[in-house]
Amino acid sequence: MHPVITASVPLLEPPVWATAQRALFDLLDRAWRRFAADFTGPDGRLRYTAGLTSRDGVDDFYEVFFNWPQLFLLGGADDLLEQAERHWEGVTRQLTELGMLKDEYERGYDWFHQGESLLLLYFLCMAAPDRWAERALRFAELYVDPRYGNYDPDHRMIRRPHNGSDPGRQGLFDGGTYPWLPEEARMYGFPLDWIPDAGRPRPALDADPRLGQEMRRRMGSGDTAVNLAATGLVLNAWILTGEQRYADWITGYVGAWRERAAANGGILPDNVAPDGTVGGLLEGRWYGGHYGWSWPHGWYSVGHAAIVAALAGATVTGDDSCLDLVRPALDEIISHGKVTAFTDADSSIRSKWIPQLAEDVRTPTLHVPFRYKDDGWFDYNPMLMAVPTALWHHTASDTDRARIERLRAAAGYDWRTVRSFRSKEEAGHEEPWLTFLAGDNPDYPEKILAAAQAQVRHRLCRMELYREREVPEADIHLWQQSNPVVTEALVQLTWGGPQVIYNGGLQQARVRYYDAAARRPGLPVGVAALVSSVDPGATVVDLVNLDPEDARSVIVQAGAFAEHTIRSVDHTVCEDPSWIGGLYDYGHTAPVVTTVSAEVDGPWLRVELPRSSTVRLTLRLALRTRPPSYRTPFDTSGRQGSV
Repeated sequence: MHPVITASVPLLEPPVWATAQRALFDLLDRAWRRFAADFTGPDGRLRYTAGLTSRDGVDDFYEVFFNWPQLFLLGGADDLLEQAERHWEGVTRQLTELGMLKDEYERGYDWFHQGESLLLLYFLCMAAPDRWAERALRFAELYVDPRYGNYDPDHRMIRRPHNGSDPGRQGLFDGGTYPWLPEEARMYGFPLDWIPDAGRPRPALDADPRLGQEMRRRMGSGDTAVNLAATGLVLNAWILTGEQRYADWITGYVGAWRERAAANGGILPDNVAPDGTVGGLLEGRWYGGHYGWSWPHGWYSVGHAAIVAALAGATVTGDDSCLDLVRPALDEIISHGKVTAFTDADSSIRSKWIPQLAEDVRTPTLHVPFRYKDDGWFDYNPMLMAVPTALWHHTASDTDRARIERLRAAAGYDWRTVRSFRSKEEAGHEEPWLTFLAGDNPDYPEKILAAAQAQVRHRLCRMELYREREVPEADIHLWQQSNPVVTEALVQLTWGGPQVIYNGGLQQARVRYYDAAARRPGLPVGVAALVSSVDPGATVVDLVNLDPEDARSVIVQAGAFAEHTIRSVDHTVCEDPSWIGGLYDYGHTAPVVTTVSAEVDGPWLRVELPRSSTVRLTLRLALRTRPPSYRTPFDTSGRQGSV
């Protein structure tokens, strides 16, 4: 039995955030059903009749549904999990028929995109580990077991940039040249700018050696920094099983990259030749690898892969020095920052920032370089906050918090501003959320929930516009752009965590919930939750039962994977019913609310919520005192994993 407290504070005037949160759940339930009806077939696959002519595309099919099981975990409809599972199965059959998968896994592609593909699987494992463990472990073995040809245990490296289930898929492209479009060349430039005659005009892109023989020779083999995202796949296997060999693989692989970073002055290099040397194929350059510092995205790809690996290493070892895999590079790009307007910057991802900055595109603010080449740092953008936020959320350290405060002080725009946009990562509202947690943005819950509503409704309109359209290969992003499920607001407000790192991370959260009566994850129907502080010594959670007739029972879990311990809880009580008044009183007095304490000493706390009741919990947490686990409060096995 878990410790139990019973809410006793009456809910008289429901807070706006609570009613808005439940309204968002209701809207999302209608929206995903509409998408499934309009864009998917009977077996769950996407309605698509064209082929796929390059190695790209697998991620674009799975990404469409990545946050559907996440919504179920938050408290979405009971049948949403089954629907999400059906879509994974249908899309997997579809991609197999298109020649993109072998044994249900990507034949061979970079981990910037593989990480995106796998988020759906990770959330399915989180929601139904017993049903998804076999696949998850089979996929992890592709990297942990050297017999599959992906991992070189002697050099502790992944053997090639494009890797997966098909060891016969070599290099970076199947034809004579990398499939680079003129628009992409305009936005991101070319790899290998330093080779002889790199800038000589040519009649066609496929005649450029930077995209042909030189790219094959210098970038088509060896390890790359974005392969670090494979640690998320192996971490998932470790959480499922607790087997030490998965932890050992992460420790060895992350450790090798830490050594390379240390030898490079702390900055993570992006390439390793097949013989294990950094820069061995690039004439000694620590930069210039595939999806690395020079091309095409720089920090956008390298930083996200590095934080996935750093957190995986810290998780399996308990040693937070693993985070130094990413911290020095983060601080390096910040040190080269400059204040300018975005309209004057050389950003290569303008389509990302224009809706995110809106009217502040012309406001001078801190920009940091995302890329590096022979001429130095370039490609200046506002700071992506996913990595600094993930670091601080994990450590809760003064050092990582101070970095965030310095970034806020250097910003020319107001971090408290909430704008309605939905980025590819379904993230980007870290700044106003962080100010809310700092006590400086009290209206944030209402504003972010309104912004989420706007994005759902916008996408419902887009769906109506495109639902009858035959999708050509060039427009396979249409489904992602139309997916109406938005979860960032609910993750922040109810779990007290940032949105998952999009290129292959596992979820971070201060708390999660289970419906004790339904014995499933997520908030019960009619219950709203708000985490207003993630301080481990005082994590504050408000729970509200909006139902005027029926009680609810909620189990609060410490951490995304029950990895924390709730030492004790202070909770509000109202023990005096006199606030109701007498029979002939025409009003009521304010209830007298006090606080009492209770010991917990475990990962779970059960909260009984009578009809129309509310309670504020102030949890004293001990972080990372338990092995992360998919075990639920209903599992009495005591195992780390669920398999």
